[in-house]
Amino acid sequence: MKLDAVKWGGVLLLLLGLTVGSAWAAWEWQANTYGQLLAAKEAAHQTERTNLANANAAQILAEQGKRFALEQWLAASDQAHYRVLTDEKTKQERLRDRLATAGLRLSVLLDATPATGSDGMQATTSSGGMVHGTERAQLDRAHAQRIIGITGDGDQGLIALQACQAYAKEVSRTK
Repeated sequence: MKLDAVKWGGVLLLLLGLTVGSAWAAWEWQANTYGQLLAAKEAAHQTERTNLANANAAQILAEQGKRFALEQWLAASDQAHYRVLTDEKTKQERLRDRLATAGLRLSVLLDATPATGSDGMQATTSSGGMVHGTERAQLDRAHAQRIIGITGDGDQGLIALQACQAYAKEVSRTK
């Protein structure tokens, strides 16, 4: 009987060894499979992140290109605006100088229609010249220079308005 017990003990020990060995093999196989699965998922995730980073970089480059183009346009627009403004100021200064030196006189049209209602015909003719048409009165130099200053301010405002409108149009077009 002792021999049978040893025989059965050996068989049981062999079966236990085979069971442990097969469990260990199954465990290794699952770990290997799971590791490969994780590696594949990690590779896919890394590829996705790389693609997103590349797309973001391309978008950033495109936006930087747009910004650079807008900055270039703004610089050119600013130069053009400055040139127009400077030219207008120069014209006004020349006009003021001509008014100050009596090289130019400003005049205004007078209402030649008498209150009696003679259909626009003048009652008397002027003997001072041969200019036909409506009568004019010359303005004092100081008043003329103030008028030129006012119109110059208006011209500068219009130039600035045109520059603002061009800027708003360009900015809204680029978006």
